[in-house]
Amino acid sequence: MIAVSDITGVILAGGRGSRMGGVDKGLQNFNGMPLALHTLMRLSPQVGEAMINANRNLGAYESFGVPVWPDVLSDYAGPLAGFLTALERCETPWLVTVPCDTPLFPDDLVARLAQAAHEQDAEIAMAAAREEDGQIRTQPVFCLLRLELLESLVRFTQGGGRKIDAWTGQHKTAIVPFDLPGDGAQAFFNANTLAELHQLEQGR
Repeated sequence: MIAVSDITGVILAGGRGSRMGGVDKGLQNFNGMPLALHTLMRLSPQVGEAMINANRNLGAYESFGVPVWPDVLSDYAGPLAGFLTALERCETPWLVTVPCDTPLFPDDLVARLAQAAHEQDAEIAMAAAREEDGQIRTQPVFCLLRLELLESLVRFTQGGGRKIDAWTGQHKTAIVPFDLPGDGAQAFFNANTLAELHQLEQGR
C-alpha cells in the first residue's frame, strides 16, 4: 500500500476566477472561512504534507501555514501549471491534486485513489463521479500522480499542451468512481460563481 506519509497534497488556487468576476476564488468565504483554508483542513488529515498553488494574494495564502508556490508557467496556464509547479516542489513519491473550489470532496478521497493506484500498479489515479445527468465522469483535477511523471509533464507543457486528459491519457491511469451508497451527491460539485458557492453553503 501507499503510506499517507508518501503523499503530498496540493490545493490548486492559481486560476483567474473569471467566472466568479475575477475574484481570487480560494479566498472567498465558505461557512465562515476562505475556501482554500476549508479545503486545506479537509485535505491535511489525508496526506503527509500539503502546499498551495496560487498566483496572487500570496501573503493571504501563506497565512494558512503551508508553503505557497506560484505557477512555474506564465499566463495562467490552467490546472496543469499547478500540477507541474507542485511536482517540481514535491518531496514525496506521490502528489495528490485538489482544486480550491470543491469544498465537500470526500474525506477518504486520497485513501481510495491510493488504493486503486497500488492495486492497478498505475502511474495516475483519477476520481470519477456521477453528475447531474446521471453519467459518471472523470474529475481530472482530482488526481494522484507519481513523482516520476514530472519529466513527462514538462515535455507535454513545453510542447504547448494544456488539457489534463490529453496528458494523463499518455500514462497508465486508474479511474476511481465515487458512486457508492455513502458517497455525497455534491462531493465533487465545484462552485464557479458566487451564487453557486452560496447554494453549496446552504446545502442545496
